[in-house]
Amino acid sequence: MSARLLFPDPQAAADLLTFASRAVRLGDGTVRLRADGGVLVTTAAPLAPRGLLDATPTVLGLRVSVIDPELQCDLVVEASALLAAPDDASAVVLPETASAPAWAGVSPPRGGWTEVDALDSAVLAARAQYGIAAVADALPSDPGEDVVRTVRAQVWGQPDEALGGLALGTAFTAYALGFIAGAEQAAVRTSGVWTRLTLARGHVLVRGPVRSGLTPVRATGG
Repeated sequence: MSARLLFPDPQAAADLLTFASRAVRLGDGTVRLRADGGVLVTTAAPLAPRGLLDATPTVLGLRVSVIDPELQCDLVVEASALLAAPDDASAVVLPETASAPAWAGVSPPRGGWTEVDALDSAVLAARAQYGIAAVADALPSDPGEDVVRTVRAQVWGQPDEALGGLALGTAFTAYALGFIAGAEQAAVRTSGVWTRLTLARGHVLVRGPVRSGLTPVRATGG
Protein backbone atom coordinates (compact mmCIF):
# COMPACT_ATOMS: atom_id res chain seq x y z
CA MET A 1 0.00 0.00 0.00
CA SER A 2 1.27 3.49 -0.83
CA ALA A 3 2.43 5.74 1.99
CA ARG A 4 -0.19 8.09 3.42
CA LEU A 5 -0.56 11.30 5.34
CA LEU A 6 -3.07 10.79 8.17
CA PHE A 7 -5.03 13.85 9.33
CA PRO A 8 -7.30 14.25 12.37
CA ASP A 9 -10.37 14.88 10.19
CA PRO A 10 -11.51 14.93 6.52
CA GLN A 11 -11.45 18.74 6.34
CA ALA A 12 -7.73 18.88 7.10
CA ALA A 13 -7.02 16.35 4.35
CA ALA A 14 -9.21 18.29 1.92
CA ASP A 15 -7.38 21.53 2.78
CA LEU A 16 -4.06 19.97 1.77
CA LEU A 17 -5.50 18.75 -1.54
CA THR A 18 -6.93 22.23 -2.23
CA PHE A 19 -3.55 23.83 -1.56
CA ALA A 20 -1.87 21.26 -3.82
CA SER A 21 -4.38 21.87 -6.63
CA ARG A 22 -3.49 25.56 -6.60
CA ALA A 23 0.25 24.83 -6.48
CA VAL A 24 -0.05 22.66 -9.61
CA ARG A 25 -0.49 25.77 -11.75
CA LEU A 26 2.33 27.75 -10.14
CA GLY A 27 6.11 27.54 -10.34
CA ASP A 28 7.33 24.01 -10.99
CA GLY A 29 4.15 22.41 -9.62
CA THR A 30 5.81 20.71 -6.64
CA VAL A 31 5.20 20.95 -2.89
CA ARG A 32 7.47 20.24 0.05
CA LEU A 33 5.99 18.20 2.92
CA ARG A 34 7.72 18.39 6.30
CA ALA A 35 6.10 16.60 9.24
CA ASP A 36 7.37 16.38 12.80
CA GLY A 37 5.74 16.37 16.22
CA GLY A 38 2.20 16.28 14.88
CA VAL A 39 2.66 19.34 12.64
CA LEU A 40 2.78 19.30 8.84
CA VAL A 41 4.35 22.24 7.01
CA THR A 42 3.44 22.29 3.32
CA THR A 43 5.39 24.69 1.09
CA ALA A 44 5.06 25.67 -2.57
CA ALA A 45 7.26 28.00 -4.64
CA PRO A 46 5.15 30.04 -7.07
CA LEU A 47 8.28 32.11 -7.79
CA ALA A 48 11.89 30.92 -7.62
CA PRO A 49 15.04 31.61 -9.67
CA ARG A 50 16.49 29.04 -12.02
CA GLY A 51 20.20 29.70 -12.24
CA LEU A 52 22.49 32.47 -11.00
CA LEU A 53 21.43 35.00 -13.64
CA ASP A 54 17.69 34.61 -13.03
CA ALA A 55 16.35 37.75 -11.28
CA THR A 56 13.15 36.06 -10.11
CA PRO A 57 12.78 36.45 -6.34
CA THR A 58 12.24 33.42 -4.11
CA VAL A 59 8.63 33.66 -2.91
CA LEU A 60 7.22 30.70 -0.99
CA GLY A 61 3.69 29.94 0.13
CA LEU A 62 3.34 27.94 3.34
CA ARG A 63 0.50 26.27 5.23
CA VAL A 64 0.64 24.59 8.65
CA SER A 65 -1.73 21.80 9.68
CA VAL A 66 -2.12 19.14 12.38
CA ILE A 67 -1.21 15.59 11.37
CA ASP A 68 -0.50 12.15 12.80
CA PRO A 69 2.02 12.80 15.64
CA GLU A 70 3.98 9.66 14.76
CA LEU A 71 4.68 10.81 11.22
CA GLN A 72 8.11 12.23 10.32
CA CYS A 73 8.97 13.15 6.76
CA ASP A 74 10.68 15.76 4.59
CA LEU A 75 10.13 15.29 0.87
CA VAL A 76 9.14 17.16 -2.28
CA VAL A 77 6.49 15.68 -4.56
CA GLU A 78 4.47 16.66 -7.61
CA ALA A 79 1.41 18.46 -6.28
CA SER A 80 -0.79 16.78 -8.88
CA ALA A 81 0.27 13.35 -7.56
CA LEU A 82 -1.25 13.87 -4.09
CA LEU A 83 -4.54 11.98 -4.04
CA ALA A 84 -7.45 11.49 -1.67
CA ALA A 85 -7.42 8.01 -0.18
CA PRO A 86 -10.38 6.06 -1.63
CA ASP A 87 -11.09 4.30 1.68
CA ASP A 88 -10.35 7.06 4.22
CA ALA A 89 -11.48 10.68 3.88
CA SER A 90 -8.93 11.73 6.51
CA ALA A 91 -5.94 10.44 4.53
CA VAL A 92 -3.95 11.63 1.51
CA VAL A 93 -1.99 9.15 -0.59
CA LEU A 94 1.62 10.07 -1.39
CA PRO A 95 3.23 9.36 -4.77
CA GLU A 96 5.93 6.72 -5.00
CA THR A 97 8.60 9.13 -6.29
CA ALA A 98 9.96 12.40 -4.93
CA SER A 99 11.64 15.44 -6.53
CA ALA A 100 14.60 17.63 -5.62
CA PRO A 101 14.01 21.21 -6.87
CA ALA A 102 16.60 23.84 -5.99
CA TRP A 103 14.12 26.02 -4.10
CA ALA A 104 13.51 23.25 -1.55
CA GLY A 105 17.11 23.59 -0.38
CA VAL A 106 16.46 27.17 0.71
CA SER A 107 14.85 27.11 4.15
CA PRO A 108 13.52 30.23 5.92
CA PRO A 109 14.49 30.60 9.58
CA ARG A 110 12.17 29.05 12.17
CA GLY A 111 12.71 31.76 14.76
CA GLY A 112 13.99 35.27 15.31
CA TRP A 113 11.08 37.00 13.56
CA THR A 114 10.38 40.66 14.36
CA GLU A 115 7.08 42.29 13.43
CA VAL A 116 7.71 45.45 11.42
CA ASP A 117 4.48 46.31 9.62
CA ALA A 118 1.02 45.16 8.50
CA LEU A 119 -0.69 45.09 5.12
CA ASP A 120 -4.39 45.15 4.32
CA SER A 121 -5.62 42.08 2.44
CA ALA A 122 -7.50 44.33 0.01
CA VAL A 123 -4.21 45.96 -0.97
CA LEU A 124 -2.63 42.55 -1.55
CA ALA A 125 -5.53 41.48 -3.79
CA ALA A 126 -5.41 44.72 -5.78
CA ARG A 127 -1.64 44.56 -6.34
CA ALA A 128 -1.88 40.91 -7.38
CA GLN A 129 -4.50 41.78 -9.99
CA TYR A 130 -2.35 44.66 -11.20
CA GLY A 131 0.66 42.35 -11.61
CA ILE A 132 -1.35 39.70 -13.46
CA ALA A 133 -2.55 42.33 -15.92
CA ALA A 134 0.99 43.73 -16.29
CA VAL A 135 2.39 40.28 -17.14
CA ALA A 136 -0.36 39.67 -19.68
CA ASP A 137 0.18 43.07 -21.33
CA ALA A 138 3.95 42.59 -21.56
CA LEU A 139 3.86 39.16 -23.21
CA PRO A 140 3.87 38.86 -27.02
CA SER A 141 1.22 36.78 -28.77
CA ASP A 142 3.28 33.59 -28.90
CA PRO A 143 6.00 33.77 -26.22
CA GLY A 144 8.56 31.08 -25.55
CA GLU A 145 9.39 29.85 -22.06
CA ASP A 146 12.44 32.12 -21.75
CA VAL A 147 10.39 35.20 -22.62
CA VAL A 148 7.68 34.26 -20.13
CA ARG A 149 10.24 33.80 -17.36
CA THR A 150 11.93 37.12 -18.15
CA VAL A 151 8.65 39.03 -18.07
CA ARG A 152 7.49 37.34 -14.89
CA ALA A 153 10.82 38.10 -13.20
CA GLN A 154 10.61 41.76 -14.21
CA VAL A 155 7.02 42.20 -13.02
CA TRP A 156 6.89 40.05 -9.90
CA GLY A 157 10.40 40.92 -8.77
CA GLN A 158 9.96 44.69 -8.70
CA PRO A 159 9.68 46.32 -5.25
CA ASP A 160 6.17 47.68 -4.80
CA GLU A 161 5.53 50.87 -2.84
CA ALA A 162 2.02 49.79 -1.86
CA LEU A 163 3.52 46.66 -0.28
CA GLY A 164 6.11 48.56 1.72
CA GLY A 165 8.87 47.72 -0.74
CA LEU A 166 8.21 43.98 -0.87
CA ALA A 167 8.38 42.28 -4.25
CA LEU A 168 5.10 42.44 -6.15
CA GLY A 169 5.24 38.64 -6.30
CA THR A 170 4.38 38.61 -2.58
CA ALA A 171 0.84 39.71 -3.39
CA PHE A 172 0.64 37.29 -6.32
CA THR A 173 1.58 34.33 -4.13
CA ALA A 174 -0.96 35.20 -1.44
CA TYR A 175 -3.67 35.62 -4.07
CA ALA A 176 -2.85 32.59 -6.23
CA LEU A 177 -2.63 30.18 -3.28
CA GLY A 178 -5.98 31.32 -1.88
CA PHE A 179 -4.64 32.99 1.25
CA ILE A 180 -6.72 36.14 0.73
CA ALA A 181 -10.30 35.68 1.95
CA GLY A 182 -12.13 38.66 3.34
CA ALA A 183 -10.84 41.67 5.22
CA GLU A 184 -7.83 41.22 7.49
CA GLN A 185 -4.51 42.78 8.37
CA ALA A 186 -1.54 40.64 7.40
CA ALA A 187 1.38 40.93 9.82
CA VAL A 188 4.78 41.56 8.21
CA ARG A 189 7.80 40.12 10.03
CA THR A 190 11.48 39.96 9.16
CA SER A 191 14.36 37.65 10.09
CA GLY A 192 17.70 38.20 8.38
CA VAL A 193 17.19 38.37 4.60
CA TRP A 194 13.69 36.90 4.86
CA THR A 195 10.32 38.61 5.17
CA ARG A 196 7.17 36.75 6.22
CA LEU A 197 3.62 37.84 5.54
CA THR A 198 1.08 36.08 7.77
CA LEU A 199 -2.59 35.68 6.89
CA ALA A 200 -5.23 33.47 8.51
CA ARG A 201 -5.00 30.95 5.66
CA GLY A 202 -1.23 30.78 5.28
CA HIS A 203 2.14 32.50 5.14
CA VAL A 204 4.13 34.07 2.30
CA LEU A 205 7.92 34.14 2.68
CA VAL A 206 10.15 36.28 0.48
CA ARG A 207 13.89 36.25 -0.12
CA GLY A 208 16.08 37.63 -2.85
CA PRO A 209 16.85 37.74 -5.59
CA VAL A 210 20.49 36.99 -4.80
CA ARG A 211 22.67 39.51 -6.58
CA SER A 212 25.92 38.41 -8.14
CA GLY A 213 28.80 40.11 -9.88
CA LEU A 214 31.65 42.45 -9.08
CA THR A 215 31.39 44.94 -6.27
CA PRO A 216 31.98 48.64 -7.03
CA VAL A 217 35.60 49.81 -7.12
CA ARG A 218 36.46 51.79 -4.00
CA ALA A 219 39.18 54.40 -3.75
CA THR A 220 41.96 53.68 -1.28
CA GLY A 221 44.72 55.74 0.20
CA GLY A 222 44.80 59.49 0.68
